[in-house]
Amino acid sequence: MKQRHLLFSLTCLFGFWDSEPLSARNRKNDRNILAWFNTHHTLHLNENIAASIEYQWRRTDGIKNWQQSLFRTGIQYNLPMGFKALIGYAWAETFPYGAYPLTQYFPFPEHRIFEQITWDDQQGPLLLNHRARLEQRFLGALAPSTKGEREVGQWNYMNRLRYQLKAIIPLNNKTLTDNTFYATAYDEIFIGFGKNVNLNVFDQNRMGITLGYKFKSKISIEAGWFNQTLQQARPIDNQPVYQYNQGFILNLLANWN
Repeated sequence: MKQRHLLFSLTCLFGFWDSEPLSARNRKNDRNILAWFNTHHTLHLNENIAASIEYQWRRTDGIKNWQQSLFRTGIQYNLPMGFKALIGYAWAETFPYGAYPLTQYFPFPEHRIFEQITWDDQQGPLLLNHRARLEQRFLGALAPSTKGEREVGQWNYMNRLRYQLKAIIPLNNKTLTDNTFYATAYDEIFIGFGKNVNLNVFDQNRMGITLGYKFKSKISIEAGWFNQTLQQARPIDNQPVYQYNQGFILNLLANWN
């Protein structure tokens, strides 16, 4: 019963998250409908070490236009007491989208190095998954081009800390075994820090709910809805720019031995 109350509370909070606070009157607000398609593969090399490969295909205006292309990979190591440590690299291309795009014509590139710790907390049938991630970001600032081609003028270094709490509850079995339907609810906050961080110390928050199915082949599929509140780094007309995005999310998760 406690687990159902927790998921119900997270779902209600998700429903109200899209509402703008009163302080939003002093902001420039931008709303977008997004669609994110993600695939995440974990290849277990031995009992302690695994390779992780992930790609995210993010679209806007339905699925008509690009929002972002994100590739992420890393090596994971199992620590004592159920903790898992991962160090990895990510490459992202963020495209112009929305009412206040960060660039006018071309996507801007980003390199990331990141370190993360994950751990689980089992509360009866409810599984709570924690993920803490530290990112070192190198964002490409585009230079004006007279040839109609993209040119990176400089790379700006930033740091970002992320924490995600995800609740997973099986629906037709007592535990998350094979052939199990399950529901998830999650929230993740992003905090920027360092000398190059401008307005967006609060970088963004993501909240979502999904329904999933775990197959016998250790493959899971999840589909659901998410909300994203994002603050851009630079103001426009001396006003901060906030995005209030929502959209569809589809995840394919695979564990290979």
